[in-house]
Amino acid sequence: MIMSKRRKDMCRIVTPVVTAFDKNEKPDYEANKKIIDFLIEGGVDGILVLGSSGEFTGMSKEEKYNFFRFYADYTAGRTKLYAGTGSMNFGETKELSNAAIEMGYAGAMVIGPYYYGLDQEKIFSYYDTLAKAVKGDLFIYNFPARSGHSIEPATVKKLLENNENIRGLKDSVSEPGHTNRICQAAKGYKFEVYSGFDDQYLSNLSSGGVGCIGALSNLAPELWSELVRATRERNFEKTAELSKLIHDLMPLYDVDSNFAYLFKRLMKHRGLEIPDRAIFPFDQMEKEAYKKAEALFDQVMDEYKAMSAVTMR
Repeated sequence: MIMSKRRKDMCRIVTPVVTAFDKNEKPDYEANKKIIDFLIEGGVDGILVLGSSGEFTGMSKEEKYNFFRFYADYTAGRTKLYAGTGSMNFGETKELSNAAIEMGYAGAMVIGPYYYGLDQEKIFSYYDTLAKAVKGDLFIYNFPARSGHSIEPATVKKLLENNENIRGLKDSVSEPGHTNRICQAAKGYKFEVYSGFDDQYLSNLSSGGVGCIGALSNLAPELWSELVRATRERNFEKTAELSKLIHDLMPLYDVDSNFAYLFKRLMKHRGLEIPDRAIFPFDQMEKEAYKKAEALFDQVMDEYKAMSAVTMR
């Protein structure tokens, strides 16, 4: 089937990649190479480096810069890259955003300042000032559960009216209606809206979004990429079946506040030879909680394998 570029562009899975750390909580570059190859071979459409799943809060500015450089060099154009450059320090965010863009990243994805509350006027001021200081594309990362604030559609529209280089938004919200309102406010602009939660992929597309930046794709990139392919090909039955498997995996997010630790353990369980360390103090989990998570993951992946076997007959 020949697929139009428009249909391919409107259905994507970008992986907010986990970071493999060594015993000193520094990036383990050899292990991270294995993660990169696993995701690219799994068929994801892009990788977000140092998003929430990447545990960026535990890294210094220099470590982030070096890690961005490593990703750009090792991927060498094999997939599209986005840089998570959000920081409590505006100067650091600006510097890292420009550095990543110079390295060839498709854009900088920035969560707003957290800890102190932001009203809509301050949110506008922050992203407007940043957009004018960044020499490339900027993506807004809206994650109210972690940042303490949520950008409103009117603020998005105002930002787009004043900045051509604000090119998209990741909307990690519990209410899909918010994403729909963002899409409506951004109509007529070159602006990509992604769901930040895996189970909102289809509702995101129906609202006019382009797909998902979902962390479950760390665990099963082949499942996620097959779902995207089925969507592009308008195979509705297969899309529904694969989407249900994604929904079935969603409880994994609730096992621990730092789900990246669990996800690395499950990737290791799949056979990926990586350390499963996480930043302190999020490097511990009750044994029983992990066993339940592993059992759920295995059950869903067994269902996926059975589904794939039937398709191949």
